[in-house]
Amino acid sequence: MLPENSLLTTLNARTIGYGTETIVFAHGYGTDQSIWDKITPFFAENYHVVLFDWSFSGAVKDKSLYDPMKYSSFEAFADDLITLLDQMELKDVTFVGHSMSGMIGCLASIKTPHLFKRLILLGASPRYINTDDYEGGFTSSDIEQLFMNIESNYENWVSAFSLLVVDPNDGLSVKKFQECLKKMGVEVALSLAKTVFYCDYRDVLEKVETPCTIIHTSHDIVVPKSVGLYMEKNIAGKVISKVIDAYGHFPQLTSHHKLVEVLEGVLSL
Repeated sequence: MLPENSLLTTLNARTIGYGTETIVFAHGYGTDQSIWDKITPFFAENYHVVLFDWSFSGAVKDKSLYDPMKYSSFEAFADDLITLLDQMELKDVTFVGHSMSGMIGCLASIKTPHLFKRLILLGASPRYINTDDYEGGFTSSDIEQLFMNIESNYENWVSAFSLLVVDPNDGLSVKKFQECLKKMGVEVALSLAKTVFYCDYRDVLEKVETPCTIIHTSHDIVVPKSVGLYMEKNIAGKVISKVIDAYGHFPQLTSHHKLVEVLEGVLSL
């Protein structure tokens, strides 16, 4: 039995499957562990699969767990990840981090390299705002407008943003993301969006020595191709890059068979 105040309990951590090798799936902004529901059945037969919800997730019951000040940087999330793995007595895991969780995994691997066998960075980015010599995908004014839209009319923003980042031809997946965003709520959505879109972890990449696989889709408004190339060039450890021919930021929802194929290939190395 876990103590009630255990992070495993509060973050709804659970394990499925059988196997000696562990895969940890971590969701990104606005979602929860159910974002992996199409993926995990393919790995449960041969792997020990770990799932959990970040503190900002609408699936977490204790709403006081997400403190905007504490979680104003990714380092606090990385500390939570390390604590989770320690409480589960895990090491040498394959960590699959979607979106913001990719860089969280990178930070955790620098602090505690023995916990990670490999990092799979799905739609990850170290910085979202363009600079003179870096294409992150957004201008500063784009981001300011995004914050204004979240704050002024959250429901409208949820509808519009979902159609931009999820393949609009997959109505069920668009609805899934919309429901997750609505459960998260406007206050958390706004503070976390500032943490994510103002972040700059480019200098972290040269400290990442854990083997990495970078996976992006061919058409992702959140993370352009230039970001994947930048990460591949700057990560210190061994890097493999894969591009899935798909639209949007959520291949685990809209192109899960293609993503499973790539993941199986990486895990067989």
